[in-house]
Amino acid sequence: MNQQLQQLFDHLDLETIDDDTFKTKHKNEGWRQIFGGQVLAQALVSASRTVSEERQPHSLHAYFLRPGDKTAPISFQVDRLRDGKSFNTRRVTAIQHGAAILNLAVSFQISEAGLSHQIAMPAVPGPEDCLTRQQLAEKFKDSLSPELLANAARPFAIDLREIEPQNFLQPEKREPTRAVWLRLNDDLPDDYALHRHMLAYASDMTLLETSLRPHGISMLKPNLQIASLDHSMWFHRPFRMDEWLLYVQDSPSSSAARGFSRGNIFRRNGELVVSVAQEGLIRLREPKA
Repeated sequence: MNQQLQQLFDHLDLETIDDDTFKTKHKNEGWRQIFGGQVLAQALVSASRTVSEERQPHSLHAYFLRPGDKTAPISFQVDRLRDGKSFNTRRVTAIQHGAAILNLAVSFQISEAGLSHQIAMPAVPGPEDCLTRQQLAEKFKDSLSPELLANAARPFAIDLREIEPQNFLQPEKREPTRAVWLRLNDDLPDDYALHRHMLAYASDMTLLETSLRPHGISMLKPNLQIASLDHSMWFHRPFRMDEWLLYVQDSPSSSAARGFSRGNIFRRNGELVVSVAQEGLIRLREPKA
């Protein structure tokens, strides 16, 4: 197992305090603040530990309440709202310094057969025809500082390959749509059970940025305040995180300093496996005099 994937495993490996309370064991990750996908995935792991293994999450709805402190551990308190014959419902509160930083509601379901339909996956180039993170950093290296270049090119647990990449420091105005291939940078054991948790972690990557595309604004713009506000996921069909998944995104609207984005995630064979929706803060502050 490579170092980056081990770090992701570490994030999902929580300390059990009691039946309904869990705590992070390792340092947090993020740039200006804790990466929202980390806390989302950890909250989902916490809830999953309070239901039987044959029940899997089918939907989750989270609110990011405060920026997380990268230097402090996070505790997760689970409330068992309902245990039914087919569904279990849990509420999870992530806490730092005595204050809630994330609130998650998640529902679990037993495996059932039923009616099935889906939208079609768009035709796009395959991941082999798309640039890796390292190749993308090399392409735009002349416009990046040494620090940004090193960060953009560093190995990462999730292999992200954008269909139509652009310079993230100097983006041009585009339609509010994008598509990204993603998968883990290593193989997982056949019996690995946390694929949904890993995709929750990865689903917070790139989505909010889609709402900036029509405005030609970089996420690194100095006077841009950007943060996830809420995040919802619906799990439709089984998938594996060590196989390529296509994350198709669009942003129907931005207004009132908020950007709204949606995503559909497909297996390479065209199966729709997950849908995502997110609203985030995209506030332009007045430049300092």
